[in-house]
Amino acid sequence: MEGFTRPEAEVLDEGSLVPGANLISPPPNQFTHVLARAQPYYYGRGRRPDGEFPEGTKVVLMTYEGGARCRVADGRGLYVETKYDGLKKL
Repeated sequence: MEGFTRPEAEVLDEGSLVPGANLISPPPNQFTHVLARAQPYYYGRGRRPDGEFPEGTKVVLMTYEGGARCRVADGRGLYVETKYDGLKKL
């Protein structure tokens, strides 16, 4: 086809996929907290972050057992661990 350029195909690495256990469907549409600052999130209890929430992200607090981290879900259905002290109640 003239005038049409296809992009180069690229295979993403294994780390670019979100594990099924970290997705909630349908995603939440009501939230309990907002992130007071940008902070990392983790799919599991790893030391290396799997991503970062921007400041102002609304989340649902799913579990908190009194430690440094809690589990939250965001509006995309991402179910992850993050620092509890970065959350602010809505």
